Amino acid sequence: MKILLSNDDGYLAPGLTALHQALIPFSDVVIVAPEHNCSGASSSLTLWRPLSVFTAGNGSRYVNGTPTDCIHIALTSLIDGKPDLVISGINNGQNMGEDTLYSGTVAAAIEGFLFGIPSIAFSLAEKDWAHLDSAARVASDIVQYWSRIQLPEHMLLNVNIPSRMYAGMGSWCVTRLGKRHPSNPVIRTRNPRGNLVYWIGEAGAVFDASEGTDFHAVAAGNISLTPLQLDLTDTRLLPSLRAWTEGWRQPRQMT
Repeated sequence: MKILLSNDDGYLAPGLTALHQALIPFSDVVIVAPEHNCSGASSSLTLWRPLSVFTAGNGSRYVNGTPTDCIHIALTSLIDGKPDLVISGINNGQNMGEDTLYSGTVAAAIEGFLFGIPSIAFSLAEKDWAHLDSAARVASDIVQYWSRIQLPEHMLLNVNIPSRMYAGMGSWCVTRLGKRHPSNPVIRTRNPRGNLVYWIGEAGAVFDASEGTDFHAVAAGNISLTPLQLDLTDTRLLPSLRAWTEGWRQPRQMT
């Protein structure tokens, strides 16, 4: 099995190294990751400047761009043949609820999905890499199980793993995205030159952590597996919008 591996914490991140080590015993892993931390980059492509690809001492490659840049360049230029799976992570911190809209980790998996490749994003619920070895083992379990029994549908999977010992991990739970309150306000401060600058505030508190959500599963010590889709159409609004537009008439043109 051939795997294209990336992340958003950068090619030197412990999460990427741990996941790579967990996957190489049973797969051919190609790493193409960002040069620097790109948390919050979402699915941005770098279009305003050219990108460069570098090779690290261990043979993995890194790009001076975003996670989406990495997957896009890898699939269109760097690697031979189509990988069986695109994997992103392990992220330093959770990607649940609305986090998925901003996450560079999830964005790397989205780019693989857009190229028609089954893709998985892995995140560790707590920051600072607590029990990272256990999270890597869980990720390995999921990938190996997928390699034996593949889903019939094209898959984009967001996986969040609780920060605990492997022996204390709960079950795999299929979940929906929970919801957060709006983000906290930006933080105004001054730089050393006295200029006013702004730091984006922390994510909002959890609003919906009801049973069945990713927040609920991870809080209970379980591994959350959320299938994602990219169709942003609000299908509920389609009938109302059609009815609303029926009353519109083309304005008479001035002659």
